[in-house]
Amino acid sequence: MNLTHLTGSSLLVATLFVIAPNDAYAYLDPGTGSYMLQIILGVLLGAAFAIKAFWFRIRAFFGGLFSRKSKGR
Repeated sequence: MNLTHLTGSSLLVATLFVIAPNDAYAYLDPGTGSYMLQIILGVLLGAAFAIKAFWFRIRAFFGGLFSRKSKGR
């Protein structure tokens, strides 16, 4: 079993635990909601920055992948 398969399986199990929780009967104060919002915004902005920082590499990769030129002919 390779690391990618193990990581994917772990992510799937963690997602299932989050999606289908049991009844918790817990109190969530307003600070928890704002903290979750900060985490979500941080992840989105981090992903946007990473895409911006590596945009030329991403574009070159897909440009080479879908180019119509045949190599070696």
